[in-house]
Amino acid sequence: MLFSFESCNKKGTPAEDKPISDLSIYNLPSEWTNQNGQNIEMKDLRGKVLVMVMIYTSCKAACPRLVADMRNIEKRLPENIKENVELVLISIDPETDTPKRLKEFAIANKMDSGQWEFLRSTEENTREFAAVLAVNYKKISPLDFSHSNIISIFNSEGELVFQQEGLGVNSDATVQKITEEAAKLN
Repeated sequence: MLFSFESCNKKGTPAEDKPISDLSIYNLPSEWTNQNGQNIEMKDLRGKVLVMVMIYTSCKAACPRLVADMRNIEKRLPENIKENVELVLISIDPETDTPKRLKEFAIANKMDSGQWEFLRSTEENTREFAAVLAVNYKKISPLDFSHSNIISIFNSEGELVFQQEGLGVNSDATVQKITEEAAKLN
């Protein structure tokens, strides 16, 4: 299934109306709810470089480190490309992570500017998206999950271009790839 999405770039001229690549996450028909209670589809994020990570807000082990890694990446991005980048955190615990809880988490972690997007969906949609990112997760107790620690970079067309695996790792290559992809949009 192909979707066509028209938008305007920052100069106000129509963006190139081209079909979405077969490799794009924008082909996924799943609906998501953000921290503001708005329903979106992945294709609504088209046109920006996406930096994505899967977490859950009640996590006390790996997720705080992933959140710190995302904030560190955001801090290191050159100012001239920040408007071309969206930082997206996707919950693997949609039952607990309501939009209200995601909003509180965003504020508590100083991730509440317009550049940050927190998303949740159904268990089925979350599993499908995790498979796309090669993120494995498993509920190991009522409040705890075991999960992969991967930050994924998608170009403006929703194609995976880079992944950083691990916690607290050197993010130089990640920042460089985000900067390269975002500079293409200027």
